[in-house]
Amino acid sequence: MSIKVENITKLYGEQKALNNVSFEINTGDIVGFIGPNGAGKSTMMKIITGFLPPSSGKVIVNDVDVNENSLKVKANIGYLPEHNPLYLDMYVKEYLRFVGGIYKLNNLKTRVEEIIEKVGLTKEQNKKISALSKGYRQRVGIAQALIHDPKILILDEPTSGLDPNQIVEVRNLISEVGKNKTVMLSTHIMQEVEAICDKVIIINNGEIVLNKNQQEISGYSKNETQIITVEFNIKADINKLLKLTDVKNIKQVNDTNYILECKSDIRESVFNFAVENNLKVFSMQKKVKTLEEVFQELTGMK
Repeated sequence: MSIKVENITKLYGEQKALNNVSFEINTGDIVGFIGPNGAGKSTMMKIITGFLPPSSGKVIVNDVDVNENSLKVKANIGYLPEHNPLYLDMYVKEYLRFVGGIYKLNNLKTRVEEIIEKVGLTKEQNKKISALSKGYRQRVGIAQALIHDPKILILDEPTSGLDPNQIVEVRNLISEVGKNKTVMLSTHIMQEVEAICDKVIIINNGEIVLNKNQQEISGYSKNETQIITVEFNIKADINKLLKLTDVKNIKQVNDTNYILECKSDIRESVFNFAVENNLKVFSMQKKVKTLEEVFQELTGMK
Protein backbone atom coordinates (compact mmCIF):
# COMPACT_ATOMS: atom_id res chain seq x y z
CA MET A 1 0.00 0.00 0.00
CA SER A 2 1.48 3.38 -1.04
CA ILE A 3 -1.02 5.87 0.39
CA LYS A 4 -3.69 5.35 3.03
CA VAL A 5 -5.88 8.31 3.96
CA GLU A 6 -7.96 7.80 7.11
CA ASN A 7 -10.79 10.12 8.17
CA ILE A 8 -9.06 13.35 7.16
CA THR A 9 -10.86 16.57 8.06
CA LYS A 10 -9.42 20.03 7.40
CA LEU A 11 -10.87 23.23 8.78
CA TYR A 12 -10.00 26.79 7.78
CA GLY A 13 -11.64 28.66 10.62
CA GLU A 14 -15.28 27.63 10.39
CA GLN A 15 -14.98 26.47 6.78
CA LYS A 16 -14.64 22.73 6.31
CA ALA A 17 -12.41 22.08 3.29
CA LEU A 18 -12.28 18.29 3.82
CA ASN A 19 -14.86 16.24 5.67
CA ASN A 20 -13.87 12.80 6.98
CA VAL A 21 -12.08 11.78 3.77
CA SER A 22 -10.76 8.21 3.44
CA PHE A 23 -9.25 6.30 0.49
CA GLU A 24 -6.32 4.07 -0.44
CA ILE A 25 -3.93 4.09 -3.38
CA ASN A 26 -2.03 0.90 -4.15
CA THR A 27 1.59 0.69 -5.19
CA GLY A 28 1.98 1.19 -8.95
CA ASP A 29 -1.44 2.79 -9.49
CA ILE A 30 -1.94 5.94 -11.57
CA VAL A 31 -4.91 7.64 -9.91
CA GLY A 32 -6.94 10.54 -11.26
CA PHE A 33 -8.01 12.76 -8.34
CA ILE A 34 -10.68 15.05 -9.77
CA GLY A 35 -13.36 17.46 -8.66
CA PRO A 36 -14.75 20.97 -9.24
CA ASN A 37 -12.82 24.09 -8.25
CA GLY A 38 -12.80 24.40 -4.47
CA ALA A 39 -13.65 20.75 -3.90
CA GLY A 40 -10.58 20.12 -1.73
CA LYS A 41 -8.16 18.50 -4.20
CA SER A 42 -5.13 20.71 -3.55
CA THR A 43 -5.74 20.70 0.21
CA MET A 44 -5.77 16.90 0.23
CA MET A 45 -2.58 16.71 -1.81
CA LYS A 46 -0.81 19.17 0.50
CA ILE A 47 -1.80 17.07 3.51
CA ILE A 48 -0.51 13.86 1.88
CA THR A 49 2.81 15.52 1.07
CA GLY A 50 3.18 16.91 4.59
CA PHE A 51 3.01 20.56 3.55
CA LEU A 52 -0.25 21.09 5.43
CA PRO A 53 -1.41 19.47 8.71
CA PRO A 54 -4.92 17.99 8.93
CA SER A 55 -7.39 19.12 11.59
CA SER A 56 -8.06 15.45 12.33
CA GLY A 57 -7.35 12.04 10.84
CA LYS A 58 -4.09 10.62 9.51
CA VAL A 59 -2.23 9.76 6.32
CA ILE A 60 0.09 6.77 5.99
CA VAL A 61 2.60 6.85 3.13
CA ASN A 62 4.62 3.66 2.62
CA ASP A 63 3.91 2.64 6.24
CA VAL A 64 5.02 6.04 7.62
CA ASP A 65 2.58 8.38 9.39
CA VAL A 66 2.89 11.82 7.80
CA ASN A 67 2.09 13.56 11.10
CA GLU A 68 4.87 11.67 12.90
CA ASN A 69 7.66 11.80 10.29
CA SER A 70 6.90 14.24 7.50
CA LEU A 71 10.56 14.49 6.40
CA LYS A 72 10.77 10.76 5.72
CA VAL A 73 7.52 10.95 3.75
CA LYS A 74 8.76 13.93 1.71
CA ALA A 75 11.90 11.97 0.83
CA ASN A 76 9.68 9.35 -0.86
CA ILE A 77 7.37 11.79 -2.67
CA GLY A 78 7.85 13.92 -5.75
CA TYR A 79 5.44 16.86 -5.69
CA LEU A 80 4.43 19.33 -8.37
CA PRO A 81 2.06 21.96 -6.87
CA GLU A 82 -0.69 23.61 -8.90
CA HIS A 83 1.33 26.83 -9.14
CA ASN A 84 4.74 25.58 -10.24
CA PRO A 85 7.18 27.33 -7.83
CA LEU A 86 10.28 27.82 -9.95
CA TYR A 87 13.21 30.21 -9.47
CA LEU A 88 12.94 32.06 -12.77
CA ASP A 89 16.38 33.69 -12.56
CA MET A 90 18.13 30.32 -12.36
CA TYR A 91 19.23 28.25 -15.34
CA VAL A 92 17.56 24.86 -15.85
CA LYS A 93 20.64 22.82 -14.94
CA GLU A 94 21.48 25.17 -12.08
CA TYR A 95 17.98 24.83 -10.61
CA LEU A 96 17.94 21.04 -10.83
CA ARG A 97 21.38 20.86 -9.20
CA PHE A 98 20.04 23.11 -6.45
CA VAL A 99 17.04 20.83 -5.84
CA GLY A 100 19.19 17.69 -6.03
CA GLY A 101 21.56 19.25 -3.49
CA ILE A 102 18.69 19.67 -1.04
CA TYR A 103 18.13 15.90 -1.26
CA LYS A 104 21.89 15.36 -0.84
CA LEU A 105 22.05 13.14 -3.91
CA ASN A 106 25.16 11.20 -4.78
CA ASN A 107 26.47 11.64 -8.34
CA LEU A 108 24.38 14.82 -8.62
CA LYS A 109 25.81 15.88 -11.98
CA THR A 110 24.99 12.50 -13.55
CA ARG A 111 21.50 12.47 -12.06
CA VAL A 112 20.72 15.95 -13.39
CA GLU A 113 21.82 14.91 -16.88
CA GLU A 114 19.66 11.77 -16.67
CA ILE A 115 16.55 13.63 -15.58
CA ILE A 116 17.02 16.38 -18.18
CA GLU A 117 17.06 13.76 -20.91
CA LYS A 118 14.13 11.86 -19.38
CA VAL A 119 11.77 14.85 -19.35
CA GLY A 120 12.89 16.21 -22.74
CA LEU A 121 14.80 19.31 -21.62
CA THR A 122 18.10 18.61 -23.40
CA LYS A 123 17.77 21.51 -25.86
CA GLU A 124 16.64 23.89 -23.11
CA GLN A 125 19.06 22.90 -20.32
CA ASN A 126 21.31 25.95 -20.65
CA LYS A 127 18.49 28.51 -20.72
CA LYS A 128 17.18 30.58 -17.87
CA ILE A 129 13.84 29.27 -16.62
CA SER A 130 12.31 32.71 -17.29
CA ALA A 131 13.07 32.22 -21.00
CA LEU A 132 11.15 28.96 -21.24
CA SER A 133 7.61 28.45 -22.54
CA LYS A 134 5.02 27.31 -20.02
CA GLY A 135 5.21 23.78 -21.40
CA TYR A 136 8.93 23.58 -20.73
CA ARG A 137 8.49 25.18 -17.31
CA GLN A 138 6.10 22.36 -16.47
CA ARG A 139 8.75 19.90 -17.59
CA VAL A 140 11.21 21.56 -15.21
CA GLY A 141 8.62 21.23 -12.46
CA ILE A 142 8.20 17.53 -13.19
CA ALA A 143 12.00 17.16 -13.35
CA GLN A 144 12.40 18.61 -9.85
CA ALA A 145 9.68 16.24 -8.62
CA LEU A 146 11.59 13.29 -10.12
CA ILE A 147 15.18 14.32 -9.35
CA HIS A 148 15.44 12.18 -6.18
CA ASP A 149 13.74 9.16 -7.83
CA PRO A 150 10.74 9.08 -5.47
CA LYS A 151 8.43 6.08 -5.19
CA ILE A 152 5.35 8.32 -5.28
CA LEU A 153 4.59 11.21 -7.63
CA ILE A 154 1.87 13.76 -6.79
CA LEU A 155 0.97 16.18 -9.58
CA ASP A 156 -1.52 19.00 -9.07
CA GLU A 157 -2.84 20.30 -12.41
CA PRO A 158 0.36 19.48 -14.36
CA THR A 159 -1.14 20.46 -17.74
CA SER A 160 -2.99 23.61 -16.64
CA GLY A 161 -2.60 26.43 -19.17
CA LEU A 162 -0.78 24.35 -21.77
CA ASP A 163 -1.68 24.25 -25.45
CA PRO A 164 -3.00 20.95 -26.94
CA ASN A 165 0.42 19.82 -28.19
CA GLN A 166 2.06 20.55 -24.84
CA ILE A 167 -0.74 18.68 -23.03
CA VAL A 168 -0.07 15.57 -25.11
CA GLU A 169 3.68 15.84 -24.48
CA VAL A 170 3.30 16.18 -20.70
CA ARG A 171 0.64 13.45 -20.63
CA ASN A 172 2.99 11.06 -22.43
CA LEU A 173 5.75 11.96 -19.98
CA ILE A 174 3.49 11.18 -17.00
CA SER A 175 2.48 7.85 -18.56
CA GLU A 176 6.13 6.95 -19.05
CA VAL A 177 7.30 7.79 -15.53
CA GLY A 178 4.15 6.20 -14.11
CA LYS A 179 5.28 2.77 -15.29
CA ASN A 180 7.59 2.50 -12.29
CA LYS A 181 5.89 4.76 -9.73
CA THR A 182 2.65 5.40 -7.88
CA VAL A 183 1.08 8.55 -9.35
CA MET A 184 -1.69 10.76 -7.98
CA LEU A 185 -2.83 13.23 -10.63
CA SER A 186 -5.22 16.16 -10.28
CA THR A 187 -6.69 17.61 -13.45
CA HIS A 188 -9.83 19.13 -14.98
CA ILE A 189 -9.26 17.34 -18.29
CA MET A 190 -11.39 14.18 -18.26
CA GLN A 191 -9.74 12.78 -21.40
CA GLU A 192 -6.43 12.95 -19.58
CA VAL A 193 -7.74 10.78 -16.75
CA GLU A 194 -9.33 8.32 -19.18
CA ALA A 195 -6.09 8.09 -21.16
CA ILE A 196 -3.58 7.41 -18.39
CA CYS A 197 -5.27 6.57 -15.07
CA ASP A 198 -6.04 3.12 -13.63
CA LYS A 199 -8.33 4.46 -10.94
CA VAL A 200 -10.56 7.52 -10.44
CA ILE A 201 -11.38 9.33 -7.20
CA ILE A 202 -13.93 12.16 -7.41
CA ILE A 203 -14.18 14.68 -4.58
CA ASN A 204 -16.99 17.22 -4.21
CA ASN A 205 -17.53 19.72 -1.40
CA GLY A 206 -14.75 18.11 0.61
CA GLU A 207 -16.15 14.57 0.43
CA ILE A 208 -15.33 11.55 -1.73
CA VAL A 209 -18.29 10.79 -3.99
CA LEU A 210 -16.69 8.11 -6.17
CA ASN A 211 -13.71 5.78 -5.84
CA LYS A 212 -13.56 3.19 -8.62
CA ASN A 213 -11.25 1.53 -11.11
CA GLN A 214 -11.36 3.03 -14.60
CA GLN A 215 -13.15 0.02 -16.11
CA GLU A 216 -15.99 0.35 -13.58
CA ILE A 217 -16.84 3.94 -14.52
CA SER A 218 -18.89 3.22 -17.65
CA GLY A 219 -21.35 1.06 -15.71
CA TYR A 220 -21.77 3.52 -12.86
CA SER A 221 -25.08 5.22 -12.18
CA LYS A 222 -25.94 7.30 -9.14
CA ASN A 223 -29.59 6.29 -9.45
CA GLU A 224 -28.82 2.72 -10.56
CA THR A 225 -30.47 3.39 -13.92
CA GLN A 226 -29.23 1.80 -17.11
CA ILE A 227 -30.14 3.02 -20.60
CA ILE A 228 -30.89 0.53 -23.37
CA THR A 229 -31.48 1.72 -26.94
CA VAL A 230 -33.24 -0.62 -29.35
CA GLU A 231 -34.43 -0.48 -32.95
CA PHE A 232 -37.04 -2.93 -34.22
CA ASN A 233 -38.11 -3.52 -37.81
CA ILE A 234 -41.68 -2.31 -37.11
CA LYS A 235 -43.52 -0.43 -34.40
CA ALA A 236 -43.62 -2.20 -31.00
CA ASP A 237 -46.35 -2.15 -28.35
CA ILE A 238 -45.01 0.21 -25.67
CA ASN A 239 -47.48 -1.05 -23.07
CA LYS A 240 -46.08 -4.56 -23.46
CA LEU A 241 -42.50 -3.28 -23.33
CA LEU A 242 -43.27 -1.45 -20.09
CA LYS A 243 -44.30 -4.73 -18.50
CA LEU A 244 -40.79 -6.18 -18.86
CA THR A 245 -39.07 -6.69 -15.52
CA ASP A 246 -36.95 -3.73 -14.36
CA VAL A 247 -38.20 -1.30 -17.02
CA LYS A 248 -38.77 2.12 -15.39
CA ASN A 249 -39.60 4.28 -18.39
CA ILE A 250 -39.63 4.21 -22.20
CA LYS A 251 -39.08 7.04 -24.66
CA GLN A 252 -40.20 6.42 -28.23
CA VAL A 253 -37.79 8.22 -30.59
CA ASN A 254 -39.77 7.29 -33.73
CA ASP A 255 -41.94 4.38 -34.94
CA THR A 256 -39.18 1.80 -34.53
CA ASN A 257 -36.59 3.30 -32.13
CA TYR A 258 -36.95 3.22 -28.34
CA ILE A 259 -34.91 4.30 -25.31
CA LEU A 260 -35.50 2.19 -22.20
CA GLU A 261 -34.61 3.32 -18.68
CA CYS A 262 -34.05 0.18 -16.64
CA LYS A 263 -32.95 -0.98 -13.19
CA SER A 264 -30.68 -3.60 -14.75
CA ASP A 265 -29.28 -4.76 -18.09
CA ILE A 266 -32.37 -6.27 -19.73
CA ARG A 267 -31.10 -6.77 -23.26
CA GLU A 268 -31.83 -10.50 -23.14
CA SER A 269 -35.42 -9.79 -22.06
CA VAL A 270 -35.83 -7.29 -24.90
CA PHE A 271 -34.56 -9.84 -27.42
CA ASN A 272 -36.98 -12.47 -26.06
CA PHE A 273 -39.78 -9.87 -26.24
CA ALA A 274 -38.99 -9.31 -29.92
CA VAL A 275 -39.12 -13.06 -30.67
CA GLU A 276 -42.43 -13.46 -28.84
CA ASN A 277 -43.98 -10.53 -30.70
CA ASN A 278 -42.67 -11.35 -34.18
CA LEU A 279 -40.29 -8.38 -34.21
CA LYS A 280 -36.77 -8.21 -35.59
CA VAL A 281 -34.04 -6.41 -33.64
CA PHE A 282 -32.04 -4.23 -36.03
CA SER A 283 -29.82 -2.86 -33.26
CA MET A 284 -29.62 -2.85 -29.49
CA GLN A 285 -27.01 -1.52 -27.09
CA LYS A 286 -26.48 -0.42 -23.52
CA LYS A 287 -25.35 3.18 -23.25
CA VAL A 288 -21.83 3.48 -21.83
CA LYS A 289 -21.23 6.59 -19.73
CA THR A 290 -18.17 8.73 -20.19
CA LEU A 291 -16.16 9.89 -17.20
CA GLU A 292 -17.35 13.42 -17.96
CA GLU A 293 -21.00 12.35 -17.68
CA VAL A 294 -20.36 10.57 -14.38
CA PHE A 295 -18.45 13.60 -13.09
CA GLN A 296 -21.31 15.94 -13.97
CA GLU A 297 -23.87 13.65 -12.38
CA LEU A 298 -21.94 13.41 -9.12
CA THR A 299 -20.92 17.04 -8.77
CA GLY A 300 -24.35 18.52 -9.29
CA MET A 301 -23.92 19.82 -12.83
CA LYS A 302 -26.61 17.63 -14.31
